[in-house]
Amino acid sequence: MEKLIAAEHLSFHYTDEEGKPASPEILKDLTLTLEAGSFVAVLGHNGCGKSTLAKHMNAILLPTGGKMWIAGIDTCDEEKLYEIRQHVGMVFQNPDNQIVATIVEEDVAFGPENLGLPPETIRERVDDALKAVGMYEYRMHAPNQLSGGQKQRIAIAGIIAMRPSCIVLDEPTAMLDPKGRMEVMKTIRMLNRSYGITIVLITHYMEEAAQADRVIVMDDGNILLDDRPEEVFSHVEQMKAIGLDVPQVTELVYELRQQGIPLDSHIISEDAGVEAILQNMA
Repeated sequence: MEKLIAAEHLSFHYTDEEGKPASPEILKDLTLTLEAGSFVAVLGHNGCGKSTLAKHMNAILLPTGGKMWIAGIDTCDEEKLYEIRQHVGMVFQNPDNQIVATIVEEDVAFGPENLGLPPETIRERVDDALKAVGMYEYRMHAPNQLSGGQKQRIAIAGIIAMRPSCIVLDEPTAMLDPKGRMEVMKTIRMLNRSYGITIVLITHYMEEAAQADRVIVMDDGNILLDDRPEEVFSHVEQMKAIGLDVPQVTELVYELRQQGIPLDSHIISEDAGVEAILQNMA
């Protein structure tokens, strides 16, 4: 598969006005490759470096050591910053911080207008983006009249309208209720599967991470685990040791295995858990 994002011995610390270190190292000699079209979840407790890594993917932050490459472009190349941000769009935790207009369709048009696209292209992209996130019927609404989940989908539509190769979402469901979280996750899965957009999802919700193709667990600026979700979440004790949970069904399977019941430790979905327990009882 095509390599879209690559970090090579990436390190980062904040610096003062003189360029001297003003914080401990937040990322430590981190090497990572993300393929085009993949759906990757990034987990870790607060302060582990996951949001800092996300900001390197969009060149909001630049390495203090090593390199970050986006579609083969060195993020430290200032002349290519515009091109990098066309490849990678960012969606943050609070949709209110990303909504800039008083009408939904005007907000979604903001990015394409800044790209200097012709009006007919902007119109087409806005309509396509709103349909993609299931918000076309709300195009003439005021964003402040929408629910949190709807606002976040509008923020995602604004990124989609710029046609990026990759969308990095930094805890996009953290401020939403369960219905809003479900809406946004459905949209994210659809963008990956139907449109082939690379997804990097930073989340605290293990059930969300379980929907990804790959899970990266960070701890203290390093990558601790990096594998399929079934494999990552089978390391229950290691996850708990760094203050992280696993999906509830995985936790149940772990507890049953501790009681001597022979269940597969790689179960991460409720359906698979129910099936395995019923088979064991038969």
